[in-house]
Amino acid sequence: MALVKGDKIPEVLGVDQDGKEVKASEFVGKKLVLYFYPKDNTPGCTAQACSLKENYDDLLEVGYQILGVSVDSEESHQKFIKKQELPFRLIADTDKKLVEEFGVWQEKTMMGKKYMGTIRTTFIVDEQGEIIHVISGRAVNTKDHADQILELKLH
Repeated sequence: MALVKGDKIPEVLGVDQDGKEVKASEFVGKKLVLYFYPKDNTPGCTAQACSLKENYDDLLEVGYQILGVSVDSEESHQKFIKKQELPFRLIADTDKKLVEEFGVWQEKTMMGKKYMGTIRTTFIVDEQGEIIHVISGRAVNTKDHADQILELKLH
């Protein structure tokens, strides 16, 4: 069962790159960009993270907080954050609890081989923790992801 527009996000989201628990209640009163990506330090994921980093002030200005999620470890996230100078937290979903709860852990195919992986998906969450918009798969523009979010008319 995937979470969809209109659903509330779970209270416990996981642990960040520093091992600190991340809860939905931390974001009450703010809009949240909760983005799921396949892997730290890969071209598409780096482009997406850098788009959010480069437009971070603009996103904050309109009320968004940013939170990334992948199944990479805390250590991997720390290296990714340091290397790319990311100003936001990343959840280390190593037990795949969150990717499964949000329905983004799915079968993928690369060069004819099938495997399980994270479908690149961004959930826009309102000030009360309700999903108000979803951008998924090929609809996510990694290079201009922040602009894609800023252009949404969700008011």
